[in-house]
Amino acid sequence: MLAPIVLFAYARPDHVRRTVESLSCNPGASDHELIVFSDAARTPDKQSAVDQVRGYLESIKGFRSVTIYHRPHNFGLAKSVISGVTQVLVEHERVIVVEDDLLTSPHFLAYMNDALDRFADDERVISIHGYVYPVQRTLPEAFFLPGADCWGWATWRRGWGIFSADGQALLDELKRRDLLKEFDFNGTYGYSKMLEGQIKGLNNSWAVRWYASAFLAGKLTLYPGRSLVHNIGNDGSGTHCGDGSSLNAILSATTINLSALEVVPSAPGQAAFESFFRKSQGTLVGRLGRRIRRLFSG
Repeated sequence: MLAPIVLFAYARPDHVRRTVESLSCNPGASDHELIVFSDAARTPDKQSAVDQVRGYLESIKGFRSVTIYHRPHNFGLAKSVISGVTQVLVEHERVIVVEDDLLTSPHFLAYMNDALDRFADDERVISIHGYVYPVQRTLPEAFFLPGADCWGWATWRRGWGIFSADGQALLDELKRRDLLKEFDFNGTYGYSKMLEGQIKGLNNSWAVRWYASAFLAGKLTLYPGRSLVHNIGNDGSGTHCGDGSSLNAILSATTINLSALEVVPSAPGQAAFESFFRKSQGTLVGRLGRRIRRLFSG
């Protein structure tokens, strides 16, 4: 069973074109449904760019079908993602999610569909992720970590059913169970502060709530040992983006082998992420911290 690809687009016509072209270069792309949610302009100065995006979307070919939902007013990324994924999963059992600034490896769709099939009935696994940080340590071929993630991902109806949009309830439960340090990758990155910011209205991150929902449920997400996603939005063009070169990943030129994969949290994967986050401390904390916050913003 092939999952539909759900694409969230806003006001960057060149980025969305490159995103779609990279997806279409995946073998088997023509067998997939593409469902696009196109957000409306938030301010008048964005209208021309939104019109260009919508014009391009009407020209997309190379997929089994293309369905476009034009938002009648501006939802913003968080509301658009939450409502869009929920809508698609009413009719489909699984979904692959990308935003309009993600280049994917030609092996992205094969990895996603293989993993979605392999772990469809494994309640321990909540999602599949395509991006991995450019860590300096050697990673396993593929590995699991607690929680969920947000740059090129996939899930099932059963997985998304765990999502809670109530940031305050999520934070209260993390505190009640004394899990804040673990949630923050052993204190190496302040995801709990990001969740507090969402509650206070300082950010509108859907992703930190997705992570917290999965983490509290004791669920795991699968990561590739080599990134299958590269974000091209960290060029100052996006609402939540800036210079994100520290998050740039080289797209894998080879497939990810999922055979003999044990469904347990990966100690090497955890250590590599913590090391990556730890390097953001000191003089780099402001710059790299902002980039990671943008990764989880919405």
